[in-house]
Amino acid sequence: MNEYIISFLFGIILVLLAAVPALSQTPQGHASQVPAAQKGRAPENLPWTRFHPAASQYRPTDTEKQQIQAKIDQLDGMVRELQSTRADDGLLADVEIYAEAARWKMAYEEEVFRQVSVADTLRVLDNGLERAAQLKEGKSPWTSQKGRVVRGFRSALDGSVQPVRVTVPDEYDGVRAFPLDVAQHGRFTRLYEVETLSSWEGAEVDYLPGTLQIDLFGRGKNTYHWPGEADVFEAIAFAKKAYKIDLERVTLRGFSMGGAGVWHTSLHHPDLWAAVEVGAGDNTSHRIPILNTLPAYQQAMCKIFDNMYQWTLNAYNIPFASYVGENDRNFVKHNSAKEELMKEGIHFEGNRFSLKATDAPSILFLIGPKTGHDMHPESRQVLNAYLSDRIKLGRQVPDRIRFVTYTTRYNRDYWVTVDGLEKHYERAEVDAKRSDNRSQYDITTRNLTRLVLRQTDRATSITIDGQKLRVKSAPEMTLAKSNERWKLASARERRIRKKHGLQGPIDDAFLEPFLVVRPTGTPWNAAPNEQALRILQRFDRQYTLAYRGHIRIKDDKDVTAEDFTKYQVVLFGDPGSNRWIAKLNGKLPPLHWTKKTVALGNTSFPAAESLPALIYPDPLSPDHYVVINSGLTAAWADWAGDFPTPRYGDFAIFKVQPDSDDPDAAYAGLFDESWKLQ
Repeated sequence: MNEYIISFLFGIILVLLAAVPALSQTPQGHASQVPAAQKGRAPENLPWTRFHPAASQYRPTDTEKQQIQAKIDQLDGMVRELQSTRADDGLLADVEIYAEAARWKMAYEEEVFRQVSVADTLRVLDNGLERAAQLKEGKSPWTSQKGRVVRGFRSALDGSVQPVRVTVPDEYDGVRAFPLDVAQHGRFTRLYEVETLSSWEGAEVDYLPGTLQIDLFGRGKNTYHWPGEADVFEAIAFAKKAYKIDLERVTLRGFSMGGAGVWHTSLHHPDLWAAVEVGAGDNTSHRIPILNTLPAYQQAMCKIFDNMYQWTLNAYNIPFASYVGENDRNFVKHNSAKEELMKEGIHFEGNRFSLKATDAPSILFLIGPKTGHDMHPESRQVLNAYLSDRIKLGRQVPDRIRFVTYTTRYNRDYWVTVDGLEKHYERAEVDAKRSDNRSQYDITTRNLTRLVLRQTDRATSITIDGQKLRVKSAPEMTLAKSNERWKLASARERRIRKKHGLQGPIDDAFLEPFLVVRPTGTPWNAAPNEQALRILQRFDRQYTLAYRGHIRIKDDKDVTAEDFTKYQVVLFGDPGSNRWIAKLNGKLPPLHWTKKTVALGNTSFPAAESLPALIYPDPLSPDHYVVINSGLTAAWADWAGDFPTPRYGDFAIFKVQPDSDDPDAAYAGLFDESWKLQ
């Protein structure tokens, strides 16, 4: 069927579903469950078949487990010895990744899904022992190795060690800065640490010539969301530290699940890349066609990454290439992104298999003829040439920026930063042009209250939304809108408001280093406290499996004031059981918690039957969050899908359910732009 007919029919379906009567909607504030993807590609049942292989896998014998554990213990002992000699922590991570890979096999025996997995695990451990022995002698030959090299880094997020493969070209000399090519892998059910390290050390790589390439592990199979998103930038930071990298020439690419990751990583951060390649990735969740049937706060959560096709305008300033096979199931979604650009006035020329934007700097849409979920060889050649050409040019700072966002978490594009919104999760836009040697600025906005401009050292006049401002040149300027009028403003504000990194939702805290605090005191009410502990245990269990790390955790009596300046602090319990909740009780204005009631504003519940969860700017460290009684909130089935969408916004009050570690929410929603109840 012709792609235009398919796209037309898809559009009709979306319109009809959007027209579902309002009677089917749940009123804002009252909770319902976000529909989760219960099925993946047939015959998958999420999430287990994406985290674990089928039930018929091989099981290791006791002898094999003993062999593996003995080598883990040997390697751990060598690591402890190296730590005692103050060995370089970055080099220790290069050793520890091997022990950790094997440790996962022992933690989840079902991941030893075939007998060769045992031999692979032992070989991986031997590689770690070899490195440890070299490091003991003060040597680290792998750091200057050419070709494919397995490396590791310690994540600031949770302290875990994470692997990354580096492909170092023969011409790399450590003096000249090299372009960096960042590759995001697709989803493979049996992609675990041991299998990844084994394949990385032996397999040929789809290598972009002339670059230093890093292949990400991305913490497994999570479509580079939440800790997976943090992994992308931590891996780039590792490469910058370990190698001579030209940050003006960084490319990002991925296929399938990797392509889905590139959709959001590139369009959320459009000013970081010299070029981007999206390969057959999903850009629209299963929730979008039924969006109007969800309560308002859940609709809002679908504007973070469920709707990436609606962020496509951010490709305007990126050399951006999107590819899909003609017979791929993601063909329609590829086409919907192109149509979004056409709605924005961008035109294309070429044939149906290769379309190039005529009025945007560099946007390319490719279709692989008669191809399913795979890369067409000729398309690969076109993409390699495209990326190579853009690498030669490097990042080009534009004089016109077109930028869209729905949240201040993703708020920057070159010399423009969105610093405040009229309302989060509604579409915000900036169209900014500068001319006359950067002295004149002409800007139109939508849904903004604050805008920061950089590189304004020559600016003399700014016209914003038709209002002309006379300005004195400065390296940076902050503009603020009040009563529909713009004016120059101070970069600093004392009032609490939603801004970058302090805008929620609850899940946002887990993009940055976090500390979970366990209660040790006597609770006001036993049942809610036990519910909090069950939620904590579930979060720990699911985080470990899905994001291949362990949460950083302390007892409340061991937490210091300094911890609040280093971490997003996540507190579990109630004011009786957790001394830090007690200290903050009464200092989080929306929440009123007594032994008898739990209230958010005028909505009150019995304290003995209810447990509040929320995120809020931390009164003890205003640049950080404090979270109460929640980890990541996505439905468990979605943790293994392409869209692990938050369920509850900024707050929820759970019903105590003794038999559940994932209780229903009686009340949930979002705070307003001043962190007050709407």
